Amino acid sequence: MAGKFITLEGGEGAGKSTNLAFIKDWLEAHDIPFVVTREPGGTKLSEKIRELLLDKSNSNMTTECELLLVFAARAQHIDEVIKPALAEGKWVVSDRFTDATYAYQGAARGLGFDRIKLIEDWVQQGFAPNQTFVFDLPVEVGMQRVRNRGAEIDRFEQEKVEFFEQVRQAYLTRASQVPERYCVLDAAQSLDQVQAHIQYQLDVLVNT
Repeated sequence: MAGKFITLEGGEGAGKSTNLAFIKDWLEAHDIPFVVTREPGGTKLSEKIRELLLDKSNSNMTTECELLLVFAARAQHIDEVIKPALAEGKWVVSDRFTDATYAYQGAARGLGFDRIKLIEDWVQQGFAPNQTFVFDLPVEVGMQRVRNRGAEIDRFEQEKVEFFEQVRQAYLTRASQVPERYCVLDAAQSLDQVQAHIQYQLDVLVNT
């Protein structure tokens, strides 16, 4: 069986971690070999870049620096983890990928999609996920979930509501442009409803 690349996207508090665990259980139940990873991160080097990106003390980081760090981590991630796993026939499930860059740096940071597309083409050369789940949730609901965790917030989570509204709209825009790759899920539904949609989509993917 050929490997498949699945990515999970969405704003803060949208339930990616919970549903990633559900996908992991589904893959195990179907005896499909897989790798679970995340962005930024996924390799020893990329995780160090992640620390720089999320560290609140780096408040003077320029938007251009942020963007290039994200793609530097991604280049290493693709080469070291994602492509080798797919070549072995494993499925790869990643908590965030390039869609997050369009949403956070392109829309919310104001860099625009065109500049990101140039770097994406250079780094990825057409490489993209087979399936992207977008967990869509009203921003205020997601931020309340983040606050309820009680954990210290990172450099991105401390942004204002307007920032995350732009993130949300960017995800929906991206999904509307390539609907065959995206599955937009109403994350305000019950967890059972959300996961029923995920399971249906995975059943389709395993047979394609």
